[in-house]
Amino acid sequence: MIERKYRVIQWATGTVGRTALKHFIENPTIELVGVFVTNPEKIGKDAGDLVGLPPTGVIATNDVEKLIALQADCVFFAAIRQDLELYCRFLRSGKNVVSVAGPFIPTERYREQYEKIEAACRDGGTSYHGCGVHPGFSGDILPLTLARLMDRIDRIEVTEVIDKVRNPMIYTEVMGFGRDPAELLAKPSRSPEAPYSFEGSMRMVVEGLGKKIEKLTTRLEVAAATKDIPYTLGEGHPGGGVIRKGTVAGQHFEWTAWVDGAPLMVYHFYWTMGYDMEPRWENGDSCYRVVIHGNPPLEVRVMGGVEADGRRPFHGLPWTALMGATAVQAVCDAKPGVLTHLDLGVLQPRGLVRA
Repeated sequence: MIERKYRVIQWATGTVGRTALKHFIENPTIELVGVFVTNPEKIGKDAGDLVGLPPTGVIATNDVEKLIALQADCVFFAAIRQDLELYCRFLRSGKNVVSVAGPFIPTERYREQYEKIEAACRDGGTSYHGCGVHPGFSGDILPLTLARLMDRIDRIEVTEVIDKVRNPMIYTEVMGFGRDPAELLAKPSRSPEAPYSFEGSMRMVVEGLGKKIEKLTTRLEVAAATKDIPYTLGEGHPGGGVIRKGTVAGQHFEWTAWVDGAPLMVYHFYWTMGYDMEPRWENGDSCYRVVIHGNPPLEVRVMGGVEADGRRPFHGLPWTALMGATAVQAVCDAKPGVLTHLDLGVLQPRGLVRA
Protein backbone atom coordinates (compact mmCIF):
# COMPACT_ATOMS: atom_id res chain seq x y z
CA MET A 1 0.00 0.00 0.00
CA ILE A 2 1.41 3.38 -1.07
CA GLU A 3 0.87 6.06 1.56
CA ARG A 4 -0.67 9.30 0.34
CA LYS A 5 1.62 12.31 -0.01
CA TYR A 6 0.39 15.75 1.00
CA ARG A 7 1.44 18.65 -1.23
CA VAL A 8 2.54 21.58 0.94
CA ILE A 9 3.54 25.21 0.36
CA GLN A 10 5.78 26.73 3.05
CA TRP A 11 4.95 30.41 3.59
CA ALA A 12 7.88 32.40 5.10
CA THR A 13 11.23 31.06 6.26
CA GLY A 14 12.13 32.77 9.51
CA THR A 15 13.08 30.71 12.56
CA VAL A 16 9.68 29.01 12.71
CA GLY A 17 9.37 28.66 8.96
CA ARG A 18 12.79 27.05 8.53
CA THR A 19 11.98 24.42 11.15
CA ALA A 20 8.76 23.57 9.32
CA LEU A 21 10.48 23.63 5.93
CA LYS A 22 13.14 21.16 7.06
CA HIS A 23 10.41 18.91 8.50
CA PHE A 24 8.44 18.94 5.26
CA ILE A 25 11.50 18.17 3.12
CA GLU A 26 12.49 15.22 5.31
CA ASN A 27 9.01 13.84 6.06
CA PRO A 28 8.26 11.02 3.58
CA THR A 29 4.50 11.73 3.71
CA ILE A 30 4.97 15.34 2.53
CA GLU A 31 5.75 16.68 -0.95
CA LEU A 32 7.03 20.24 -0.83
CA VAL A 33 5.73 22.13 -3.87
CA GLY A 34 6.40 25.79 -3.07
CA VAL A 35 8.24 28.20 -0.76
CA PHE A 36 7.44 31.86 -0.21
CA VAL A 37 10.20 34.21 1.01
CA THR A 38 10.47 37.95 1.57
CA ASN A 39 14.26 38.28 1.86
CA PRO A 40 15.66 39.21 -1.58
CA GLU A 41 18.76 37.11 -0.86
CA LYS A 42 16.61 33.96 -0.59
CA ILE A 43 14.68 34.45 -3.84
CA GLY A 44 15.80 31.93 -6.47
CA LYS A 45 17.44 29.59 -3.99
CA ASP A 46 16.55 25.92 -3.70
CA ALA A 47 14.46 25.11 -0.62
CA GLY A 48 17.09 22.63 0.51
CA ASP A 49 19.76 25.34 0.50
CA LEU A 50 17.66 27.41 2.94
CA VAL A 51 17.87 24.69 5.60
CA GLY A 52 21.20 22.99 4.86
CA LEU A 53 19.74 20.02 2.98
CA PRO A 54 20.38 18.64 -0.53
CA PRO A 55 18.58 20.29 -3.46
CA THR A 56 14.84 19.64 -3.72
CA GLY A 57 14.05 21.24 -7.07
CA VAL A 58 11.64 23.63 -5.33
CA ILE A 59 12.80 27.22 -5.80
CA ALA A 60 11.97 29.97 -3.30
CA THR A 61 9.95 32.89 -4.66
CA ASN A 62 8.14 36.04 -3.59
CA ASP A 63 5.55 35.65 -6.38
CA VAL A 64 2.26 35.35 -4.48
CA GLU A 65 0.13 34.73 -7.57
CA LYS A 66 2.39 31.94 -8.80
CA LEU A 67 2.08 30.10 -5.48
CA ILE A 68 -1.68 30.57 -5.25
CA ALA A 69 -1.96 29.03 -8.74
CA LEU A 70 -0.12 25.89 -7.63
CA GLN A 71 -1.93 22.63 -6.95
CA ALA A 72 -1.37 22.06 -3.24
CA ASP A 73 -3.18 20.45 -0.34
CA CYS A 74 -2.03 22.89 2.33
CA VAL A 75 -0.28 26.19 2.98
CA PHE A 76 1.75 26.31 6.18
CA PHE A 77 1.70 29.99 7.15
CA ALA A 78 4.68 31.01 9.33
CA ALA A 79 4.88 34.75 8.82
CA ILE A 80 5.06 36.86 11.98
CA ARG A 81 1.70 38.56 11.38
CA GLN A 82 -1.55 36.93 10.33
CA ASP A 83 -3.11 37.91 6.98
CA LEU A 84 -6.82 37.07 6.84
CA GLU A 85 -7.26 38.20 3.24
CA LEU A 86 -4.43 35.96 2.11
CA TYR A 87 -5.79 33.03 4.16
CA CYS A 88 -9.13 33.45 2.42
CA ARG A 89 -7.49 33.45 -1.02
CA PHE A 90 -5.68 30.20 -0.17
CA LEU A 91 -8.85 28.60 1.17
CA ARG A 92 -10.98 29.61 -1.81
CA SER A 93 -8.31 28.28 -4.16
CA GLY A 94 -8.74 24.81 -2.65
CA LYS A 95 -5.82 24.89 -0.23
CA ASN A 96 -6.16 24.12 3.47
CA VAL A 97 -4.34 26.53 5.80
CA VAL A 98 -2.39 25.83 8.97
CA SER A 99 -1.20 29.07 10.59
CA VAL A 100 1.10 29.59 13.57
CA ALA A 101 0.26 33.32 13.41
CA GLY A 102 -3.36 32.76 14.38
CA PRO A 103 -6.15 33.44 14.91
CA PHE A 104 -6.15 30.35 17.10
CA ILE A 105 -9.43 29.46 18.84
CA PRO A 106 -12.77 31.17 18.12
CA THR A 107 -14.05 33.56 20.78
CA GLU A 108 -16.72 36.24 20.65
CA ARG A 109 -14.05 38.92 20.40
CA TYR A 110 -12.84 37.55 17.06
CA ARG A 111 -16.18 36.47 15.63
CA GLU A 112 -15.81 38.68 12.52
CA GLN A 113 -12.43 37.16 11.67
CA TYR A 114 -13.75 33.64 11.95
CA GLU A 115 -16.87 34.41 9.94
CA LYS A 116 -14.62 35.49 7.05
CA ILE A 117 -12.51 32.35 7.37
CA GLU A 118 -15.57 30.08 7.62
CA ALA A 119 -17.04 31.64 4.47
CA ALA A 120 -13.79 31.04 2.56
CA CYS A 121 -13.69 27.46 3.82
CA ARG A 122 -17.23 26.88 2.51
CA ASP A 123 -16.35 28.38 -0.86
CA GLY A 124 -13.23 26.26 -1.26
CA GLY A 125 -14.29 23.09 0.55
CA THR A 126 -11.22 23.56 2.73
CA SER A 127 -10.16 23.82 6.39
CA TYR A 128 -8.31 26.30 8.58
CA HIS A 129 -6.35 25.51 11.76
CA GLY A 130 -4.47 28.00 13.95
CA CYS A 131 -1.90 26.52 16.31
CA GLY A 132 1.49 26.75 17.97
CA VAL A 133 3.10 25.74 21.24
CA HIS A 134 1.43 28.60 23.20
CA PRO A 135 -1.41 29.00 22.28
CA GLY A 136 -1.76 25.49 20.95
CA PHE A 137 -0.26 23.08 23.45
CA SER A 138 1.21 24.21 26.78
CA GLY A 139 -1.76 26.33 27.81
CA ASP A 140 -4.67 24.31 26.46
CA ILE A 141 -4.17 20.73 25.24
CA LEU A 142 -1.62 19.90 27.93
CA PRO A 143 -3.50 21.13 31.05
CA LEU A 144 -6.80 19.77 29.76
CA THR A 145 -5.19 16.36 29.22
CA LEU A 146 -3.53 16.45 32.65
CA ALA A 147 -6.90 17.20 34.25
CA ARG A 148 -7.73 13.51 33.87
CA LEU A 149 -5.14 12.78 36.55
CA MET A 150 -6.94 14.98 39.08
CA ASP A 151 -9.68 14.27 41.62
CA ARG A 152 -10.31 17.99 42.34
CA ILE A 153 -8.98 21.14 40.67
CA ASP A 154 -8.64 24.40 42.61
CA ARG A 155 -6.43 26.37 40.23
CA ILE A 156 -4.34 25.79 37.12
CA GLU A 157 -1.16 27.81 36.50
CA VAL A 158 0.64 27.75 33.15
CA THR A 159 4.06 29.41 33.07
CA GLU A 160 6.31 30.31 30.15
CA VAL A 161 9.91 30.94 31.26
CA ILE A 162 12.38 32.32 28.68
CA ASP A 163 15.91 33.55 29.26
CA LYS A 164 16.40 35.66 26.14
CA VAL A 165 20.17 35.91 26.60
CA ARG A 166 20.65 32.17 26.36
CA ASN A 167 17.79 31.87 23.85
CA PRO A 168 18.08 34.99 21.62
CA MET A 169 14.94 36.15 19.82
CA ILE A 170 14.10 39.03 17.50
CA TYR A 171 11.31 40.02 19.90
CA THR A 172 13.80 41.33 22.50
CA GLU A 173 13.75 44.93 21.29
CA VAL A 174 10.09 44.92 20.27
CA MET A 175 9.09 43.78 23.76
CA GLY A 176 10.65 46.83 25.41
CA PHE A 177 13.70 45.40 27.14
CA GLY A 178 16.08 48.27 27.86
CA ARG A 179 13.26 50.76 28.46
CA ASP A 180 12.80 52.75 31.66
CA PRO A 181 10.87 50.54 34.14
CA ALA A 182 8.31 53.19 35.08
CA GLU A 183 7.65 54.03 31.44
CA LEU A 184 7.18 50.36 30.51
CA LEU A 185 4.76 49.80 33.38
CA ALA A 186 2.77 52.85 32.29
CA LYS A 187 2.75 51.80 28.64
CA PRO A 188 3.77 48.14 28.07
CA SER A 189 5.37 47.24 24.74
CA ARG A 190 3.28 44.06 24.54
CA SER A 191 -0.04 44.69 22.83
CA PRO A 192 -3.06 45.11 25.12
CA GLU A 193 -4.77 42.68 22.74
CA ALA A 194 -2.34 39.88 23.66
CA PRO A 195 -4.33 38.43 26.60
CA TYR A 196 -7.38 38.03 24.38
CA SER A 197 -5.37 36.04 21.84
CA PHE A 198 -4.74 33.55 24.64
CA GLU A 199 -8.29 33.75 26.00
CA GLY A 200 -9.40 31.01 23.59
CA SER A 201 -6.90 28.59 25.13
CA MET A 202 -8.11 29.46 28.62
CA ARG A 203 -11.70 29.05 27.51
CA MET A 204 -10.94 25.64 26.01
CA VAL A 205 -9.68 24.43 29.39
CA VAL A 206 -12.27 26.17 31.56
CA GLU A 207 -15.24 25.12 29.44
CA GLY A 208 -13.75 21.65 29.15
CA LEU A 209 -14.06 21.51 32.93
CA GLY A 210 -17.71 22.53 32.73
CA LYS A 211 -17.31 26.19 33.76
CA LYS A 212 -17.47 29.67 32.17
CA ILE A 213 -14.95 32.50 32.38
CA GLU A 214 -16.47 35.50 34.17
CA LYS A 215 -13.66 37.98 33.55
CA LEU A 216 -10.04 38.21 32.45
CA THR A 217 -7.57 40.36 34.41
CA THR A 218 -3.95 41.29 33.70
CA ARG A 219 -0.93 42.35 35.73
CA LEU A 220 2.65 43.32 34.84
CA GLU A 221 5.76 43.57 36.98
CA VAL A 222 9.28 44.34 35.80
CA ALA A 223 12.85 43.76 36.96
CA ALA A 224 15.76 46.15 36.40
CA ALA A 225 19.25 45.19 35.20
CA THR A 226 21.90 45.29 37.93
CA LYS A 227 24.64 45.70 35.32
CA ASP A 228 24.96 46.24 31.55
CA ILE A 229 23.78 43.10 29.69
CA PRO A 230 24.86 42.54 26.05
CA TYR A 231 22.53 40.52 23.82
CA THR A 232 22.10 39.23 20.26
CA LEU A 233 18.92 38.64 18.23
CA GLY A 234 19.58 35.02 17.32
CA GLU A 235 20.62 32.99 14.30
CA GLY A 236 19.98 34.67 10.98
CA HIS A 237 19.30 38.06 12.59
CA PRO A 238 22.37 40.31 12.71
CA GLY A 239 22.52 42.95 15.37
CA GLY A 240 21.80 43.17 19.04
CA GLY A 241 22.69 45.64 21.72
CA VAL A 242 23.09 46.23 25.42
CA ILE A 243 20.50 46.37 28.17
CA ARG A 244 21.80 49.21 30.33
CA LYS A 245 21.99 48.97 34.10
CA GLY A 246 18.76 50.20 35.68
CA THR A 247 16.61 49.56 32.60
CA VAL A 248 14.12 46.73 32.08
CA ALA A 249 15.78 43.29 32.06
CA GLY A 250 12.80 41.20 33.12
CA GLN A 251 9.06 41.18 32.54
CA HIS A 252 6.39 39.10 34.28
CA PHE A 253 2.98 39.19 32.66
CA GLU A 254 0.14 37.55 34.57
CA TRP A 255 -3.24 36.91 32.96
CA THR A 256 -6.01 35.41 35.07
CA ALA A 257 -9.32 33.79 34.12
CA TRP A 258 -11.86 34.14 36.95
CA VAL A 259 -14.56 31.55 37.61
CA ASP A 260 -17.13 31.62 40.43
CA GLY A 261 -15.46 34.73 41.85
CA ALA A 262 -12.00 33.17 42.12
CA PRO A 263 -8.94 32.71 39.86
CA LEU A 264 -9.24 29.32 38.17
CA MET A 265 -6.61 29.61 35.43
CA VAL A 266 -3.51 31.81 35.50
CA TYR A 267 -0.96 32.36 32.74
CA HIS A 268 2.50 33.59 33.77
CA PHE A 269 5.08 34.84 31.28
CA TYR A 270 8.56 35.33 32.75
CA TRP A 271 10.81 36.85 30.10
CA THR A 272 14.29 37.79 31.28
CA MET A 273 17.65 38.91 29.98
CA GLY A 274 19.71 36.48 32.02
CA TYR A 275 19.92 36.63 35.81
CA ASP A 276 21.57 39.98 36.56
CA MET A 277 18.41 41.81 37.58
CA GLU A 278 16.40 42.84 40.61
CA PRO A 279 14.10 41.31 41.63
CA ARG A 280 15.50 38.00 40.44
CA TRP A 281 12.75 35.49 39.78
CA GLU A 282 13.87 31.93 40.54
CA ASN A 283 12.20 29.86 37.82
CA GLY A 284 15.05 27.60 36.76
CA ASP A 285 15.81 26.86 33.12
CA SER A 286 13.58 28.07 30.30
CA CYS A 287 10.51 25.88 30.00
CA TYR A 288 6.75 25.57 29.92
CA ARG A 289 5.37 24.58 33.31
CA VAL A 290 1.88 23.42 34.23
CA VAL A 291 0.97 23.32 37.92
CA ILE A 292 -2.46 22.08 38.98
CA HIS A 293 -3.44 22.88 42.55
CA GLY A 294 -5.94 20.46 44.04
CA ASN A 295 -6.01 16.79 44.85
CA PRO A 296 -3.53 15.32 44.17
CA PRO A 297 -1.21 18.29 43.40
CA LEU A 298 0.52 17.99 40.01
CA GLU A 299 3.38 19.63 38.14
CA VAL A 300 4.73 19.01 34.62
CA ARG A 301 7.59 20.79 32.86
CA VAL A 302 8.25 20.78 29.11
CA MET A 303 11.94 21.51 28.54
CA GLY A 304 14.72 21.06 26.05
CA GLY A 305 17.18 18.23 26.63
CA VAL A 306 20.35 18.83 28.65
CA GLU A 307 23.17 20.26 26.53
CA ALA A 308 26.94 20.05 26.98
CA ASP A 309 27.05 22.92 29.47
CA GLY A 310 24.47 21.19 31.66
CA ARG A 311 21.70 23.66 30.87
CA ARG A 312 18.56 23.25 28.80
CA PRO A 313 17.77 25.36 25.72
CA PHE A 314 14.31 26.77 25.05
CA HIS A 315 12.67 25.24 21.98
CA GLY A 316 9.59 27.48 21.92
CA LEU A 317 9.96 28.54 18.29
CA PRO A 318 10.80 25.06 16.90
CA TRP A 319 7.94 23.61 18.96
CA THR A 320 5.64 26.28 17.52
CA ALA A 321 6.59 25.13 14.02
CA LEU A 322 6.27 21.42 14.72
CA MET A 323 2.89 21.70 16.45
CA GLY A 324 1.58 23.05 13.17
CA ALA A 325 3.66 20.97 10.78
CA THR A 326 2.63 17.67 12.37
CA ALA A 327 -1.05 18.67 12.06
CA VAL A 328 -0.98 19.18 8.29
CA GLN A 329 -2.12 15.68 7.34
CA ALA A 330 -5.01 15.71 9.83
CA VAL A 331 -6.17 19.14 8.68
CA CYS A 332 -6.12 18.05 5.05
CA ASP A 333 -8.14 14.91 5.90
CA ALA A 334 -10.69 16.70 8.11
CA LYS A 335 -14.11 18.09 7.20
CA PRO A 336 -14.15 21.64 5.79
CA GLY A 337 -14.31 24.59 8.18
CA VAL A 338 -12.43 26.08 11.12
CA LEU A 339 -10.76 23.31 13.12
CA THR A 340 -9.76 23.65 16.76
CA HIS A 341 -7.72 21.12 18.71
CA LEU A 342 -10.96 19.62 19.98
CA ASP A 343 -12.17 19.09 16.41
CA LEU A 344 -8.94 17.33 15.45
CA GLY A 345 -8.83 15.18 18.59
CA VAL A 346 -5.74 13.15 19.41
CA LEU A 347 -3.50 13.50 16.37
CA GLN A 348 -1.47 10.61 14.99
CA PRO A 349 1.34 12.40 13.11
CA ARG A 350 2.84 10.47 10.24
CA GLY A 351 6.32 10.41 8.81
CA LEU A 352 8.10 11.03 12.12
CA VAL A 353 9.58 7.54 12.45
CA ARG A 354 12.12 7.18 9.64
CA ALA A 355 14.69 4.59 8.67
